[in-house]
Amino acid sequence: MFTFSDQNDFLDRRCVWVNGPVVVGAGPSGLAVGACLKEQGIPFVVLERADCIASLWQKRTYDRLKLHLPKQFCQLPNFPFPQHFPEYPTKKQFIDYLESYARHFDINPHFNESVQTAKYDEACQLWRIKTVSTCGAICSEVEYLCQWLVVATGENAERVVPDIEGLQEFEGEVIHACEYKSGEKYSGKKVLVVGCGNSGMEVSLDLCNHNAKPSMVVRSSVHVLPREICGKSTFELAMVMMRWLPLWLVDRLMLLLAWFILGNTESYGLKRPSIGPLKLKNTHGKTPVLDIGALAKIRSRDIKVVPGIKRFLKGIVQLVDGEELEIDSVVLATGYCSNVPYWLQETDFFSKNGLPKTPFPNGWKGNAGLYAVGFTRRGLSGASSDATRIAQDISKVWKEDLNKKKQKVPTHRRCISTF
Repeated sequence: MFTFSDQNDFLDRRCVWVNGPVVVGAGPSGLAVGACLKEQGIPFVVLERADCIASLWQKRTYDRLKLHLPKQFCQLPNFPFPQHFPEYPTKKQFIDYLESYARHFDINPHFNESVQTAKYDEACQLWRIKTVSTCGAICSEVEYLCQWLVVATGENAERVVPDIEGLQEFEGEVIHACEYKSGEKYSGKKVLVVGCGNSGMEVSLDLCNHNAKPSMVVRSSVHVLPREICGKSTFELAMVMMRWLPLWLVDRLMLLLAWFILGNTESYGLKRPSIGPLKLKNTHGKTPVLDIGALAKIRSRDIKVVPGIKRFLKGIVQLVDGEELEIDSVVLATGYCSNVPYWLQETDFFSKNGLPKTPFPNGWKGNAGLYAVGFTRRGLSGASSDATRIAQDISKVWKEDLNKKKQKVPTHRRCISTF
């Protein structure tokens, strides 16, 4: 990698040539790609808009968070979790693991660099990635030039805030789940949790454990499964059964086991989708809720399940069934989305929702040296699989180019010696 100045914009922008790929994003996906490239001996640059690795985990998650799946399904390539870690590592343990991972593979991201645009230049057949420094009062710009671009910003780069009538006029506190840390300050308060996914369930449970009074908005159908069945991870059990049985049968067996363990969840206002949990995950990317105690609080009515919202008033929420609730605060557990369409100037590989158009398992490679990691909707295991494939694919081209350059050197020397 070397730096030179843009003659047209000498004071404001530096141009940097990267003799390898540029990876955008220093979350688990970006780190996994970096480690796999390092193993192949390929130089690279990782760009990260935050001031740390895995900023989603470090700055935008609640304190009680643990990995939803056993650690063996969440480890990154070529670096297992420490043996003394529990089966479901805590938030702090996972962050420690990621920091150890970066140190082990000597991955040093360029922090506080926010990518503004990335575009493939047909004339020079290179990617041009323009960034702005987000550190300090002085704004500096850098343009990176490279042969390969790896998009590792993931599916959860930006929070989703729904447009609900009257929400702006609500007088109480309104936060997104990414800002929620603990239910401690909500003790004795009436809190409306909007959303019934894993985040909504866990936030509601945490509020209960801190003596708050949560009401959880369940607008659509949701699959709730026990996290473990007979002491074994539900996910692991499903993976084992899928080796021998068709998907539809595994779905039916999982729902039957869930009914035996959890009972009829529809009686608590949690209607199940018509599509099975595994098929729904594969086709629509909707993850089933793995219950870790919220359902018991719903049964005891410590968590109140309510239907969709009609509108907010000053201190009241009106529901679609006509009921009105007095509330003090609102937590929007309404999920996240990709931010790729805001900065990547490309329409062939990525769709308008910021996800690859090609479905799994072929959504990791585009054209002209463009790659995507962490967009499989299959969690950390999917990101690890993508990272390995990407590094191997780049390595092929890298080694071919290197061999061509080596073959040219002797010929050049022989020509010189003849004069």
